[in-house]
Amino acid sequence: MRKLKLQIQLSIDGFIAGPNGEMDWMIWNWDDKLKDFVTQLTESTDTIVLGRKLAEGFIPYWRSNKELEGAEKINNSKKIVFTKTLESSNWVNTILEKGDLTDKIQELKSLTGNDMIAYGGGAFVSSLIKENLIDEYYFFINPSILGEGMPIFEKTDYKKELKLEEAKAYECGITVLKYTN
Repeated sequence: MRKLKLQIQLSIDGFIAGPNGEMDWMIWNWDDKLKDFVTQLTESTDTIVLGRKLAEGFIPYWRSNKELEGAEKINNSKKIVFTKTLESSNWVNTILEKGDLTDKIQELKSLTGNDMIAYGGGAFVSSLIKENLIDEYYFFINPSILGEGMPIFEKTDYKKELKLEEAKAYECGITVLKYTN
C-alpha cells in the first residue's frame, strides 16, 4: 500500500506562515546534506497532493523556474489538487479532485505506484492530519519563533500520538523531524 508523506516547513512554535501569510522566516539556503535528503524523500514518490490555495502558486512557480533543483521532479510528477471551487485546470500533469478527501486519499493509497507527498496549504494539511491520512510526517523546523501565524494542528482532536523515527539537524539551521502514526 502506498504511503502519504507530508513535507512541511514549521517555525519552532508550530506555524507554517506568519499571520498575514509571511514566509520570510523560512531558511531556503539549504546545505548539500539537506538537499540530498529531500531528493531521496521525493524520489520515492510519484504523486503530489495539494490544496487549491497552495496549488495556485506552487504549480506555476515550479513551471516557470525549471532550472531550480527539484523542479524536474515536481513538474513531471502527477499532481492532484483538492478543490471545491476550480472547474478546470490548465496545469500539466494535474487532476482536480472534488470528492471526499478521506475516500479519495484512501483510494489513492490502494493504487499501485510509488508513495505520495503532500506539501500544503494550511487548511488542506490540517484536514489531512485531522482525518489521520498522513503516514509519515517530515517537519522541517526552522529556527524562528513567530508568536502567531497559520497553524496546521488546529483541527486535530485533543490528542494525537506520533512516533519519532528520526531527528537530524542540518548546517543551514533546519532540523528535520520524521514522525509516523
